[in-house]
Amino acid sequence: MAIQVSAGAESPASPLARISRVFPWVVFALTFGLLLSDYMSRQVLSAVFPFLKQEWGLTDTELGSLTSVVALTVGILAVPLSLVGDRWGRVRAIVVMAAVWSLATIGCALAANYGQLLGARLLIGVGEAAYGSVGLAVVLAVFSARRRASLTGAFMAAGSFGSVLGVALGGVFATHFGWRWAFGIMGIFGLVLAGLYWALISERKLATHKIEDGAETGPVLAAGQQRAKLRTLFSTPAVVLAYLGGGLQLFIAGSLFAWLPSYFNRAYHLPAGQAAKVAALFILIMGAGMVVCGMITDRIGRNRPISKWTIAIVFAALTVLFLGAAFAMHPGGGQKLLLALGCFFAAGTTGPTGAMVARLTHESIRATAFGTLTFFNNVLGLAAGPIVTGALADRYGLVTAMKYVPLVAVVAVVLLLIGRRAYPSSIQRLETAAAADAAAGGAE
Repeated sequence: MAIQVSAGAESPASPLARISRVFPWVVFALTFGLLLSDYMSRQVLSAVFPFLKQEWGLTDTELGSLTSVVALTVGILAVPLSLVGDRWGRVRAIVVMAAVWSLATIGCALAANYGQLLGARLLIGVGEAAYGSVGLAVVLAVFSARRRASLTGAFMAAGSFGSVLGVALGGVFATHFGWRWAFGIMGIFGLVLAGLYWALISERKLATHKIEDGAETGPVLAAGQQRAKLRTLFSTPAVVLAYLGGGLQLFIAGSLFAWLPSYFNRAYHLPAGQAAKVAALFILIMGAGMVVCGMITDRIGRNRPISKWTIAIVFAALTVLFLGAAFAMHPGGGQKLLLALGCFFAAGTTGPTGAMVARLTHESIRATAFGTLTFFNNVLGLAAGPIVTGALADRYGLVTAMKYVPLVAVVAVVLLLIGRRAYPSSIQRLETAAAADAAAGGAE
């Protein structure tokens, strides 16, 4: 049974009303916490780059591949594993995924060479593949549609905050206890959170608190149809362009996640541990930007949904402006200021594109829709960014390589502009299809 949360629906003193207000935030907190663990396990590697380079003599391309193999695996497996989550049970899928990536992170601590570490990192990607999509689908199901961009931005910001913790704490643990402990502690943290999730959240509770917002649920299903068809994941030009534009914009975020610690180590000549702490501050700014940009998007687009496209375009354009200027400057205070502004907007498109995908796909396959978005986010962005930047760094040096990274946002701006133009006709196409399905169902 779905519960509509509205004024006067329940007495303020009603136990059901209290549960309805509290439980969604419990879901958000624990799902957010697991995404923190996800990215702590993923990005702790960046903090130990200097240690691995010294101990094993790895090239920048090899170091970049250790980061990219996770994102690439996530991209390849996001859709099929998200589909499993939609069909098998989202809570069960979340707990299993968290256990897999946590155990694989502990496996990184036991690796004896580059090949073993690469294999363990691949398994981290297997565990994390569908978590962002399934987790976001769980969160959005228990909140009103008017909060989609804010919740999407806030939830996905856990990736930045987790990266901050992974890089900062990883640098501390690696410096004081050795790089293996940095991986081990992150893995144990994830296992603890997975246990809490299993104890406190169930499919029955989620079904009880699910909120239906009419048309905002997505395209209407035909009479008697329980689940939207998978082809609707690509049924309109606008949703495809949201996938592509959002994914390319995250090329920049992926490069910053992976290479900022090494950038400060090489450009500013900071020790590895200190460079990781400085980089963590900028990644924290990126996470704060995701939250604030999501809130701005919901406020501006509340009465005019197409404005969400406009604001996403603005965020991408500001990324090019600030980061392009920052990496063109010599190291110093001015560069850091522009770098902070660029980081703030670098992942700001996450909330708007997530909200658009949710609007253009049905709730019954929403985890799969977000899995599709995750595929593009990782293959075009989080996987491509680190390894392409690493290859450029081997050829030209890291300081020069970072100058090229912001240019990818120019392509993202173009795709989002085309998506904005296609949005009204895409919505009309969905409404026409829904009317045709309803007529067919009535005729039967």
